[in-house]
Amino acid sequence: MSIASLLKNNETVEDEFEAYVCDDEITQALLPVLNEREWAPSLIKKGGIENAIRTLATATPPKFLFVDLSKSKEPMDDMNALAEVCEPGTMVIAIGKKNDVGLYRELINSGVQEYLVKPVTTDQIRECILTAENTLRMSVEPEVQVTESETDKLIAIVGMRGGVGASTLASSCAWIIANDMNRNTAILDMDIYFGTDALTFDLEPGRGLCDALENPSRIDGLFIERAMIRQSENLSILGSEASLNDPTYTDPSAMSHLLSELKHNFNYVIMDLPRNMAAEYPLMLSEADEIILVSDLTLASARDVIRFLALCKTVAPGTNIKVVLNKVAGAGMVEVDKKDFEASIEREVDWEIPFDPKLMIQVSRAGKPLPQAAKLSKVVKAIKVISTYITGDKSENSKESFWKKLTTGPKK
Repeated sequence: MSIASLLKNNETVEDEFEAYVCDDEITQALLPVLNEREWAPSLIKKGGIENAIRTLATATPPKFLFVDLSKSKEPMDDMNALAEVCEPGTMVIAIGKKNDVGLYRELINSGVQEYLVKPVTTDQIRECILTAENTLRMSVEPEVQVTESETDKLIAIVGMRGGVGASTLASSCAWIIANDMNRNTAILDMDIYFGTDALTFDLEPGRGLCDALENPSRIDGLFIERAMIRQSENLSILGSEASLNDPTYTDPSAMSHLLSELKHNFNYVIMDLPRNMAAEYPLMLSEADEIILVSDLTLASARDVIRFLALCKTVAPGTNIKVVLNKVAGAGMVEVDKKDFEASIEREVDWEIPFDPKLMIQVSRAGKPLPQAAKLSKVVKAIKVISTYITGDKSENSKESFWKKLTTGPKK
């Protein structure tokens, strides 16, 4: 099976391969490989990664991109800039003069297929392209069919402090899973008084959640269908906007029954769980298949992550716990450094989502869900990685090959 068979009918050879080199030696090493594959020598361009960034800013990136870092003063900065103009699925092979293990690891961890140190031979290039071709071939699979093992999954997303972005993450992951991955998904907004998940989609939450918790005996498939509001064909929301003059006391057994019924009716249930609700009703954590703790780099959040990790260990000892750092700003712009944060919680964080306040204001004014309004942003690309982890969708994960650098992937 040739790489051409993996391409769409309207794609050309130029869509398969391009090289941006800095010297004639690399060109001479590349030419035999291009001749073997009947690729035109004109696909080799001068200028290295800087020219690649300029050219691909206004052109469709190829399947295989060969870039020379020899003249780059800051290789990782240039690679970040290259990622801004590429698309998910681009297989990048880099070459350079620096024989540095640290640089190699950074590039590989960022999603680069391979990094070769000059002088480079034709055999090395040929092997790298073959490996990239095999990687791409393995990632091209039929549309994933939902099986029993992939259904009935409850994910609890808990913000460690107010304003860390847990609700934004919950609604965004649910939208991606429902609309991009075509899975039947529900959002359960457990903030009965001040929930914002329905508001995110410009919808009225109603009293569906309050009615369900006040009348647990009525909860069945039909009740769920009537109580939930539908955002799209695959996404429904269950929440409430309870009166502040009418305190709601919830029977834990009602919550358990509700969660069970939701899991029975949806493939994925994303539960936006306020931290005080999680502390008062720990069974909400024990019922979850995955728990995602959302934090920022503040001292208070670090303290509360430690407390919640201890709580989860007690009430949900067999549940997988992940930690997300949201609103991650540049060095010197955070209250606690990431290294100190990880040392204090005694584990590595699993994902990072960058801080982009201007983007969030623009999205809010657009009146659309974040993944829809800013689908090419670094923030959304990071959230897509988390969504892919939730579903275990290998085909989606493969599309992130060059974009893993936008976030720290889940630790094994």
